[in-house]
This record gives sequence, structure tokens and C-alpha cells, in this order.
Amino acid sequence: MSELIEALAGKVDTQLGGSLRRLSARPQELAYETDAAQLLSVCGTLRDAPELKFEMLMDLAGVDFLHFGRDDWETESATRLGFSRARLASSGPADPEEPGRFAVVYNLLSVTHNQRVRLTVRCPDSTEPVIDSVVAVWASANWFEREVFDLFGILFRGHPDLRRILTDYGFIGHPFRKDFPLSGNVEVQYDPDKRRVVYQPVSITPRVLVPKVIRHDNRYNPSLRDSGGSR
Repeated sequence: MSELIEALAGKVDTQLGGSLRRLSARPQELAYETDAAQLLSVCGTLRDAPELKFEMLMDLAGVDFLHFGRDDWETESATRLGFSRARLASSGPADPEEPGRFAVVYNLLSVTHNQRVRLTVRCPDSTEPVIDSVVAVWASANWFEREVFDLFGILFRGHPDLRRILTDYGFIGHPFRKDFPLSGNVEVQYDPDKRRVVYQPVSITPRVLVPKVIRHDNRYNPSLRDSGGSR
């Protein structure tokens, strides 16, 4: 673990030790989780504490943990070691209404100290996921939160203008949710008779695509492998 990361973790723990839970992360990353009820106070401290000064919200993203870590597929080994889907054992919710299905992730940057931290907040209610807006803390959250609302259906309490930003005006549903059909619910096309774009039931046949990890050609013929000597 990097000494700089551990030094930053010590500063974060000093300011917010009782409000954050550290998450596993790569050696050069620092990640925490907090409860939705403490989000605004935690974000305010991360921004204003002189030892932290995370002045910039670089990114904000939604996450749907439905069936996370539960699905897997079997594959043929592609090398002598073999590999398949890179999955992590998890207790992700299997029920769409189980608490903790939706989360929001904040990637923060301290320009003053040239440091980064990632903060995750889970929505307590999966049926109607709602958390506080952080627009008052970082103005750049405005459009980010609109994107998350549009794609995941997560509501942000106190947002000044929470409406769709990427999908069409009449779009129904939230396309980044795990239970949203890959082919969508409707399709649009231009009707020359009506001289306008019209909606109609989707005509795509749903398919389940499973990636292949081996190609059956002579590159994988054991008799053609190098013996280890020089060419």
C-alpha cells in the first residue's frame, strides 16, 4: 500500500472516522462508503477541511447492484492457465426491492493537495431510491445527477432541476438498470405518411450473448507450439 495513500487515509479518518467505512481498492486508490443520512455533512467536510480540500467533483455515477456477483458463465480455457469471467464473490441483492440495490459513486479531486478519493453511498430504499443532492457542495454535480436520474432512476433530494438529460422526452424507464431489456421497450422511426417520428413496439428478437474465449484455428494447435528454443 502506498505511503501517500495511507497518509491521506489517516487524515480522512481523523476528520470523518466515525462517518466512513473504508472499502477495498487498488493500491494507489482510496475508497470509502458512507450512509445516505450523513452524505451532505461528509461531503462538506471533504471539501472544506484544510487537510483534505477536495474542491472538485470530477465524476458522479450510478450503480445497480442487482444480481451483482451472482451470475457467471462457464467457458473453455484459452491458455494453459485458463480464464473465464472475472467475477467477485458478493452478496448483491437478488430481489429488485431489496435495500442497497442502487448506489451513487463520487470521484473527488483535491487540487490543493493533488489527491483523490472515491466515495460510495447506497440508497436505503430500492423501490424509490432517493439520496440528497450535492449540488450545493459541488455545482458540477448538477448535470451528473441528472444523468444518474435519467439512466438509473435515482432521485436527488434538493436538486434544482431534476429532469431527463440523455433520453428522449417520452422515454419510459431507466435504461442502465439491470432489469431493463437490452432491446428496449419501443423503437422509433420516421413515418413519411404522418411526416413525423413515431413510436412502435420493438421488433428486435431478444438474444443472450455469451462471449467466446477460444478460437478454433491452428494458432491453438498443441503441435504447433514453440518448444522454447530460439528461432
